[in-house]
Amino acid sequence: MDRFYLLVLVASIAGILAYLLQRKAQETPVRTGWSVPDQVNRADFIFPDAPWLVAVFTSSTCDTCAEVLAKATPLASDQVAVQELEAKKDKELHDRYQIEAVPLIALIDALGVVRSHFLGPVSSSQLWSSLAELRESKSS
Repeated sequence: MDRFYLLVLVASIAGILAYLLQRKAQETPVRTGWSVPDQVNRADFIFPDAPWLVAVFTSSTCDTCAEVLAKATPLASDQVAVQELEAKKDKELHDRYQIEAVPLIALIDALGVVRSHFLGPVSSSQLWSSLAELRESKSS
């Protein structure tokens, strides 16, 4: 009979521990998606005085990155700086801004605020219209 009570006690303790561990596991927040910086230091990039920056975060091992960079490059003008930031070459900036997925295009204003971004493939028309809309809203 003593063994029976001991067995019930051990089973009860095991059940309580299992419940507490399961509850703790459910409270752990799950991160979804990739992080995109909200703000950058424009001094980290080329032409920090340009009103707009198109930062193109890439990797040499990414097939899509070359296509995305080719679509972003024509946006360059006296008002818009376009800069590629390759993962190995510009590792410090990838780390500082916690860039974990490429290609990532960030449309950044003169204050360093990321006003819009594209993660993954993007069309030229999406880039042009997004930048035009941002520039127009900033001038209004």
